[in-house]
Amino acid sequence: MRSYQDVLIRPVVSEKSMALLAENKYTFLVNPAANKVEIKHAVEKAFGVKVVDVWTMNIKGKTKRVGRTVGKTPDKKKAIVKLAEGHKIELFEGV
Repeated sequence: MRSYQDVLIRPVVSEKSMALLAENKYTFLVNPAANKVEIKHAVEKAFGVKVVDVWTMNIKGKTKRVGRTVGKTPDKKKAIVKLAEGHKIELFEGV
């Protein structure tokens, strides 16, 4: 099993993810090879909270052009975790 530093890349701070905070749901970019069980253990170990549910989604990279050269941004994986009642992640507070 991977360590939590290898699973969690960074939190996602956007309007949609901030709206989910009211429902006690937090959004993270995660390692594309990580599964839901690894994500759950990583969040619990990193922040000392109890995770109730995990949703994951794969995000395809976009096609980008610079002049005649066509490239693609890398694919990503996003996870939304729901915490148990009474648990919070202080990292998101005040953002």
